[in-house]
Amino acid sequence: MGQDPIIIIVRTIGEIFAFIAILRFLLQAVKADYYNPISQAVVKITQVPMAPLQKMGLRIRGLDFSPLLLAFFVKVLTFALIFLYLGAGFPLPSIAIFSVVGVISNILTILFWATIGSVIISWVAPGNPHPAPQILLQLTEPLYALVRKVVPPIGGLDLSPIVILLGIQLIQSQLARFLV
Repeated sequence: MGQDPIIIIVRTIGEIFAFIAILRFLLQAVKADYYNPISQAVVKITQVPMAPLQKMGLRIRGLDFSPLLLAFFVKVLTFALIFLYLGAGFPLPSIAIFSVVGVISNILTILFWATIGSVIISWVAPGNPHPAPQILLQLTEPLYALVRKVVPPIGGLDLSPIVILLGIQLIQSQLARFLV
């Protein structure tokens, strides 16, 4: 028993674009290297749909929230297309809730996998100059620094990735009931 291919395609395209928009927000939030090729690709992919949203001036303390708004709109459109395709009408309050929770869940998922990736990179190839490991380290280091203030390294062992992974899993388990 598989899902309808149309739903799979619409959902996949929507999720990928929302992922890229959220990644743009996160890269900006951690002040990742703008000249990294991955950062440049993310900016180029999202620039056209971001232009009208950036004119709205959704900045708080120098942080542009328009990528999150774009991700929210992409998720709303994705859910709306799926609900309409299934003939389930257009339950806007439900779609809005699914979309907000979906954006939060995607942020946590990106941070989860970035944490795992940065841990693996720190074991296998520390100091690797490739753009991907650099982005992963730039995404996770602010979180590590925040956790290290509460849980300092013990005997040279940094426990901050474990705390972050457990925290993300705890939050995602609570969000799971709101996801479709």
